[in-house]
Amino acid sequence: MVVINQNVVRKDNTLLCVTHLSQLLHYVTGFGGFIVPLAIWLGSRKSVEGMNEHGKAIINLQLSLLLYIIVSIPAILLVGLGLLGLLGVAILGFVLPIVNAVKASNGESPSYFLTIPFI
Repeated sequence: MVVINQNVVRKDNTLLCVTHLSQLLHYVTGFGGFIVPLAIWLGSRKSVEGMNEHGKAIINLQLSLLLYIIVSIPAILLVGLGLLGLLGVAILGFVLPIVNAVKASNGESPSYFLTIPFI
């Protein structure tokens, strides 16, 4: 009888990079920027080294951006500064995944600033 170790953890920087870049699906298709990284994270968090850390950072960023959007929409009517908030969310949501994808491909930890740690 041969015992196969099912708990092998592999290092896959390409998958980490793709997980970060999958957040940009919001800009291409209008949806999927939360669901696709969540599915990749849940499917491979135990088998890929660093996926749990990167996945949590991605989900925290997406939830934080959603919260910032929810706060910015009423701020448009009240103060008018909500437009700046929405513009800031759009820029952060586009730039931070690219920066962290490069970091992931180099084997570094993710650094999303202005992110609320939900998970």
